[in-house]
Amino acid sequence: MNIRQQLLKALMLASVTTAAPVCTAMAGSALHPTLNTLFEPLLADPMAPRIAVMTKLDEREVQLDIGAPVDLYQNDDKTFAAGVDFATWSLLKRGNDFKFPVDTIDYLFGVNTTWKKKIGDPGAAFDTAATKLRLSHISAHFEDGHTDANGQWLNPQLTPQGKIPFTYSREFINLTTELSGPGRKVYLGYQYMFHTIPGGICPSQFQAGAEIALPANSYLAADFKLLPVWDSVKQKTDSFRGTWNLQAGMRLTSVGLDNVRVVANYFCGMSRQGMYLNIPESYTSLGMIVDL
Repeated sequence: MNIRQQLLKALMLASVTTAAPVCTAMAGSALHPTLNTLFEPLLADPMAPRIAVMTKLDEREVQLDIGAPVDLYQNDDKTFAAGVDFATWSLLKRGNDFKFPVDTIDYLFGVNTTWKKKIGDPGAAFDTAATKLRLSHISAHFEDGHTDANGQWLNPQLTPQGKIPFTYSREFINLTTELSGPGRKVYLGYQYMFHTIPGGICPSQFQAGAEIALPANSYLAADFKLLPVWDSVKQKTDSFRGTWNLQAGMRLTSVGLDNVRVVANYFCGMSRQGMYLNIPESYTSLGMIVDL
């Protein structure tokens, strides 16, 4: 049995062992899946499971995200939860006649636990602390939008391995802690990748961010990640680069759509798409995000 199979089995086993203490804590109660998670999704994190359509203004590309975090169990005090994450992040090309060939797509699934606690009186700058621990698997693939009319792969020399197809996957543990209060949030995160294909990728990633509410149901949010940079010549990572995602948005509360945001987004840093892990990007996009 190869290492990859062992790791995937370990991930499945971890989901069972995560659920086991939850079942004990429920004392016979049934699971109650809910999209109203204790750990609220980070607004500006481009890797958060979400439903979103974002059109790049300076390129003929569209980002299509489909996914959501789900709490399978929450205790009565709303201080502990266990759940799952599912997500896809697709990069589409804008073609003629309303066609959107899929260039590349990333898939994620995993399990998580959340701890949440009141740390101050209501109205304090930060009155709540929450921590989310995730164990996840992610893989990425080129699709039909990456081939020409004859079915030949385009620009294989630009890929991390210098060839197509190549395998991209990673298994990781992610820990994120946030402090929140009325209309504001700050957070820190750390991610450790215990298995990657291709190999030679630095296992550590760091994250920080902030969110602040503004009048008229609008907000500003910033997400920063320190990501390893892939060197195609050395076939490994030996440096880091900061990656920013800045977002200004407004909830459509005035028309009864509290869970729908229209957003303007600026991204600068290493591509979020696994197939382009060696490509730095900078772009502005407009779109819509649905918070389930």
